[in-house]
Amino acid sequence: MPEQIQTSRNTEASRYELSLDGRLVSLADYYERGDVVVIPHTETLPAYGGRGLASKLVTFALEDISAQGKKVDPACPFVAAFIRDNPQYAALRA
Repeated sequence: MPEQIQTSRNTEASRYELSLDGRLVSLADYYERGDVVVIPHTETLPAYGGRGLASKLVTFALEDISAQGKKVDPACPFVAAFIRDNPQYAALRA
């Protein structure tokens, strides 16, 4: 049976979340500075590392930020590297 991946924006906790089969396994904290969304930290549970889940989460976050008409400040090194490696998101940088 394929794993069920769900991504969401948890505004109460100020973070993007990725759940796998109902278990929260990856998150990206954020805060807003005007029309800029700063992502200072991403984290994936070690047991779930190396599976591309953080990349799926960051893709979701960047698409959500773009849909809101905002820019992103990738303070987290993982997010900065993701944008560098995926130039279609370069225009989102604040």
